Amino acid sequence: MKKELPPAKLPLPRFGSDKEAGAFFDTQSIADVWDQLPATGHAKPSAALEESIRERHSRAKSPISIRLVPEQIAAAKKIAAAKSVGYQTQLRMWIAEGIEREARRRQPAAQTR
Repeated sequence: MKKELPPAKLPLPRFGSDKEAGAFFDTQSIADVWDQLPATGHAKPSAALEESIRERHSRAKSPISIRLVPEQIAAAKKIAAAKSVGYQTQLRMWIAEGIEREARRRQPAAQTR
């Protein structure tokens, strides 16, 4: 059950920090004055946040489609549940392990050329 907050009055106070603003809006409702608030431009994220977003996006997974027989899916789910991980995570781990194993196996052959 949501608690009723008293309505905020304009003009809103100036806040010295996000924490101070958060404390104010935890105790005041701006629903009644929302349409009267001044328009603002888009907030520009900090350089650190932009870099973090770019880095996270570059590591994003790409969806693929792979056909497995129902028995393989059931077995993967059972094994994953026993390890307390999702079955798709378990499948990705097995694929990564297989790729790493093949890369190690082929490395000496590539170095002798």
